[in-house]
Amino acid sequence: MACQLTAEAQYIQAIDEPEEWVNPLMGTDSKPAFSNGNTYPAIAVPWGMNFWSPQTGKMGDGWMYTYGADKIRGFKQTHQPSPWMNDYGQYAIMPGTGKPTVDQDERASWFSHKAEVAKPYYYSVYLADADVTTEITPTERAARFRFTFPESDSAFVTIDAFDRGSEITIIPAERKIIGYSSRYSRGNLPNFKNYFVIEFDKPFAFTKGWCDSVYNDTALHLSGNHAAAIVGFKTERGEQVNMRVASSFISYEQAELNLQRELADKNFEQIKAEAKAVWNETLKRVTIEGGTHDQFKTFYSCLYRTVLFPNRLYELDKDGQVVHYSPYNGEILPGYLFGGTGFWDTFRALYPFLNLVYPEINVEMQAGLANAYKEGGFLPEWSSPGYANIMVGNNSASVVSDAYIKGLRGYDIETLYEALLHGANNEGPMTAVGRAGAPYYIDLGYVPYDVGINENAARTLEYAYDDFAIYQLAKALGKSQADIDLYAKRSRNYRHLFDPETGLMRGKNKDGSFQTPFNPFKWGDAFTEGNSWHYSWSVFHDIEGLARLMGGHKAFVKKLDSVFSLPPIFDESYYRGVIHEIREMQVANMGQYAHGNQPIQHMIYLYNYAGEPWKTQYWVRETMNRMYNPQADGYCGDEDNGQTSAWYVFSALGFYPVCPATDEYVLGAPLFKKATVNFSNGQKLVINAQDNSDQNRYIQSLHVNGQVYTPNFLKHGELLKGAVLDVKMGDQPNKSRGVNATDFPYSLTNELND
Repeated sequence: MACQLTAEAQYIQAIDEPEEWVNPLMGTDSKPAFSNGNTYPAIAVPWGMNFWSPQTGKMGDGWMYTYGADKIRGFKQTHQPSPWMNDYGQYAIMPGTGKPTVDQDERASWFSHKAEVAKPYYYSVYLADADVTTEITPTERAARFRFTFPESDSAFVTIDAFDRGSEITIIPAERKIIGYSSRYSRGNLPNFKNYFVIEFDKPFAFTKGWCDSVYNDTALHLSGNHAAAIVGFKTERGEQVNMRVASSFISYEQAELNLQRELADKNFEQIKAEAKAVWNETLKRVTIEGGTHDQFKTFYSCLYRTVLFPNRLYELDKDGQVVHYSPYNGEILPGYLFGGTGFWDTFRALYPFLNLVYPEINVEMQAGLANAYKEGGFLPEWSSPGYANIMVGNNSASVVSDAYIKGLRGYDIETLYEALLHGANNEGPMTAVGRAGAPYYIDLGYVPYDVGINENAARTLEYAYDDFAIYQLAKALGKSQADIDLYAKRSRNYRHLFDPETGLMRGKNKDGSFQTPFNPFKWGDAFTEGNSWHYSWSVFHDIEGLARLMGGHKAFVKKLDSVFSLPPIFDESYYRGVIHEIREMQVANMGQYAHGNQPIQHMIYLYNYAGEPWKTQYWVRETMNRMYNPQADGYCGDEDNGQTSAWYVFSALGFYPVCPATDEYVLGAPLFKKATVNFSNGQKLVINAQDNSDQNRYIQSLHVNGQVYTPNFLKHGELLKGAVLDVKMGDQPNKSRGVNATDFPYSLTNELND
């Protein structure tokens, strides 16, 4: 008789190697018309300056790796935050046999996922046409490659520096290639070059230069729009050729320094072991027990994504001093700098997660933001790696304020406060920097619908929240009462857009009349990648005030329920076609709830503000179960620099930062039987939920440090002291817990007694 595992036995207990549970291919089964993550396998260390990825797409294609592809064109050094943002400073390396070629189609080789190994710290794939196995293992600014060749008189490696300005020099006596790529996709990057140094452990049997479609068998220096080089070898079957590579945004000399410092004389296996250890240490900040195989894989794959971006842009000079190339003014300057993140996405959960679990890295990031302001005149809202003119809002205010309010110190907060005031009161050099429509917002309290500024209602709602973040920081820094009062007043500007007739947020004209006609299912127009049903909840800081506008707590809950009960209808006319975010909402079968995009991701947690927390508990579990899995189609929309992953990680722990720039997390319900967060201060947060199961998704009772606890929120400062949460779970809602007004999370209305 076959053995049957009990349901309890199917749960996985504690693990020692969380990095082995990560699937870097999660989310890679995507395309422009439909995103299951829009990710690529980033072979990297956390927050590394450089990532490496197999490249299945053509040069310049933001979808550099798609799971359904059957050929690899190269292995690309990448800094790409998303396919929509594309890349900067990229170049590719590709081994081959037979006729040496630069052409990306001719050098492409069939591959199979069956002969592919993808881990955060290691990648390996068999290239069938070339009969070559390629292996990669990374450091922050360098990597080691290992190519296993067949017997061949014409084994080769192509180094492709891409177009838009590149250079390559072959140095046979040193078995070395140096070069640079100056390709980038966003903004204006003065003096931009990504310098690289490549060394092989085997002498070149032949070399071949290539520039702007012309081969040259004798040229050792190539410079033009598009430069590339080929170096060749005579190999025995199974012979391994090792390659070391590093790069720098500063100079060839700095690239060489990065190579020698980070790779030294360590072999491939040593670098691989070190990279694995870094991932082990990073991911073990959070340990989980008592979940299914897929839940473990999904959790750690999401945690992997939360610690990739933004990239370090800084380097260490010969004296060990921190320096960086500035994408804001083109100079080489002292201090920290990071790039590759969009605050419209990541202010919501990614940066709060860093503040809770990895505060030391965000201290560096905050110092980098101060440098960005001094070098460019404004804080970035989307850095790729400098200013990128995309998305809306002024959410750097949230990123800066939340870090300080959560206790981070050791950087120039006064300069950052100055930067927040400057950004809040001025239009920037582009619409996505500073505040587009700032004069209208300051004068009227909103950005009007009819003055030629797109997505005006979204901007107004986000500006109001950003003003709240400034208000919070002004109080924390002891600023003038005038500042405090001004930003408290402006943080209530969301009320200007509330339409009592529909009970939703609606664009408003300059004369004070609401936009007409109004379709709450219309995506875009007054809103950003969403509709009124998505954006009407974007009052993160004053849910009580919003509930009162909607008619009180019962009416508010009914409105929340409607998001899930409405059909997934939409009006795409603003975009003149169905954008992928719309399609991802439509197919999810969750009504108007569009978890694949950021504006509504906090909405599930709002039941806690109106006395029905069990509905949050139900919908959080539903979303984790239905919208995430650890496979190539594992996300329900763009992953977006760790934000959608951070939502999952927070939610699996059992709480979520609905309102960054406060010290509260709003309760959901834990996914695992036990989770432990190991804080950088040496303390621990232990979350015990031993009765947890797929059926037992409702909180029956909560004890914090042995005491009965009824509030629907947790305090950041209390957690950091070390805390044990004992959560009793059951299969039916407890409708008497968390129902009193004193149990509700923070709202500005309650603070100001409005």
